[in-house]
Amino acid sequence: MRDFQRGAVRLHILHHAVEGEIHGAWMAAELAEHGYSISPGTLYPTLHRLEADGLLTSFARTVEGRNRRIYRATDAGRIALADDQRALAELAQEVLGWRPPQ
Repeated sequence: MRDFQRGAVRLHILHHAVEGEIHGAWMAAELAEHGYSISPGTLYPTLHRLEADGLLTSFARTVEGRNRRIYRATDAGRIALADDQRALAELAQEVLGWRPPQ
């Protein structure tokens, strides 16, 4: 996966993990809706890395009869998302001329 796409996937994961609980299968479907075709061999290591970096926390739960690892953003994950959002807004402003709503 290219670096920019990796960053976009990271933003999506953190965004949804800040909003609520996520699991890998749901996240894969959500990313697919945005045009990202991510294999489990890419998605799950990304989730594990974000957890190892302290940006996500996880626990096991049965969802619709299946064992799932549920992820939520940590306080550090919320801060990282806010930092990423600021950087993305700055990039969009410079490259696309987009300005955030006032």
